[in-house]
Amino acid sequence: MSLMLSPSMMCADFSNLASQVKQLDEAGVDMYHMDVMDGKYVPNFALGPEDYRTIRKLTNKSLDAHLMIENPRNYVEFFSELGADLIYFCPDAEVQPARTIDDIHALGKKAGIAVNTGTSFAMVEELLPKIDYVLVMTVHPGFAGQPFQDFVLPKLDRFISAKKKYGYVLGIDGAVSRTKITKLHAQGVDNFILGTSALFGKEKSFAETINEIRKENE
Repeated sequence: MSLMLSPSMMCADFSNLASQVKQLDEAGVDMYHMDVMDGKYVPNFALGPEDYRTIRKLTNKSLDAHLMIENPRNYVEFFSELGADLIYFCPDAEVQPARTIDDIHALGKKAGIAVNTGTSFAMVEELLPKIDYVLVMTVHPGFAGQPFQDFVLPKLDRFISAKKKYGYVLGIDGAVSRTKITKLHAQGVDNFILGTSALFGKEKSFAETINEIRKENE
């Protein structure tokens, strides 16, 4: 699959949100990554319903919903109605993750699993025939600005190897630098969540950065 670049909107400047979304749209990003945190499943809060509604109104591009919350199945329909095109959930947060996937598909949405640093390939392998996207966390979930966790790379290799068999889109989320994008895209990762390591808070414009990343990975 071609390179997908998905800005992590928890890293955006919300005092200038409309302008930032317009600039990101014009830069040609592929999908907006929306972290939803409840302060329970992870020790932080992020992107509540009003944030989601606002960004949905500002762009026609696809939005995901990365549900880092307890009992995510209870909120699948809610975020679908808010305009999510793809819903990720953490399988370890759900009693019956296969039913959560079915619920997402029943709503006409893409279903994804977010694989935390402490979740093994074996723990989610049986779900792979059912899902559309896999998002491997390369930092511990909950906070931006953490270092990349190299110990997850052998696990990532297993998801890369299984991708052809199961047909999912494979992404990574956490400390995604341009160097990491170039190396891991060549190995088979499709989708990169862009935060402060590669996109936000830089002197260059979003368009310059996105264009450079795409040229580096042609």
